[in-house]
Amino acid sequence: MTRARPTGHHHGNLRSALLRAALELVAERGAQGFTLAEASRRAGVSVAAPYKHFADREALLAELARTGYEQQYERFSAAMAAEEDPTEQLAAFAAAYVRFAANSKALFDITFAAGLNKQRHPDLGRAGDRVLHLLSQPAGRLVHDPDEALDLVHGVGATAHGFAALLAEGVFGDPDEALESTTRRARRTARKLVTGRADLPDTSTQTR
Repeated sequence: MTRARPTGHHHGNLRSALLRAALELVAERGAQGFTLAEASRRAGVSVAAPYKHFADREALLAELARTGYEQQYERFSAAMAAEEDPTEQLAAFAAAYVRFAANSKALFDITFAAGLNKQRHPDLGRAGDRVLHLLSQPAGRLVHDPDEALDLVHGVGATAHGFAALLAEGVFGDPDEALESTTRRARRTARKLVTGRADLPDTSTQTR
């Protein structure tokens, strides 16, 4: 009698094994650099196994992106909770953003480079909106107009993203060695962006 090759994965942990395998492949090749079949082989399962949990490769990436947003929310909220002033909360977010991009490169790549359709994956959209709502709270304390508050969030986010990208590209030197100084630069620049608005007083007394 022919026996099926054991995979070492029970049904209950097949999903997590596939997610780990995909994350490893993204770390090696980027968000667009692997197939679902390759993730299956990396996880030690048949090429048909993923379809028990994921409709296709995009669905697998969407789940990883949702995890990335959840981790961002946890890290950003922890960094912002250490500050009371809304300007400093946004500055703390910028620093935490750079740190997340450096320390969780694969998840960061999936979040911003996988080209996922949030309408197709509503859980992903909700996870991203949760992060946006977190940032909108200090922005709303500084700017009462909702559209202008959103502009402020996007401005600080773009600043943080720029520093993260420049760090990854080696503009500031070795990315590992330059991480701490880059987080400080992102914090300072975000603070200047917020306090530089003509309609916002500089309430910060921080020097970080």
